[in-house]
Amino acid sequence: MGLKQIRAVKDRSWLVKSLAVALVLAVAASTMMVQSRSPAEVQLPAVIGASALPVQGKEVMEQIRLGGPFRYEKDGTVFGNRERLLPGQKRGYYREYTVPTPGLNHRGARRIVCGGQKPRAPDDCYYTEDHYASFKLIVQ
Repeated sequence: MGLKQIRAVKDRSWLVKSLAVALVLAVAASTMMVQSRSPAEVQLPAVIGASALPVQGKEVMEQIRLGGPFRYEKDGTVFGNRERLLPGQKRGYYREYTVPTPGLNHRGARRIVCGGQKPRAPDDCYYTEDHYASFKLIVQ
């Protein structure tokens, strides 16, 4: 192999490596864009009146105001908002509470998630009946 051929191969290998790096960066960037949501993309949840909550939901709201007692061990623990359906806040802002479902011998899918620095006086609460697939803002 002559000197010109060696230089041509080296020139092409640099190009191939550069294209490979560009492709990896493009895939990484597109993955991040798909996985992250900007604040403008987060849709505000629907609204439900506190009086429209199921009886068990109303009872849980009262228990939240009183600071307990709660039926389940997980009640009052931090809700991570991994689904990003609620407004973005720092970890620890949201707490979850189980809304019992009559006839079930387990926690079921219904929850109330409240946010704020004072668990007994939350800034906002949300109701989900489908285990975090959707939320409704609870209004008085």
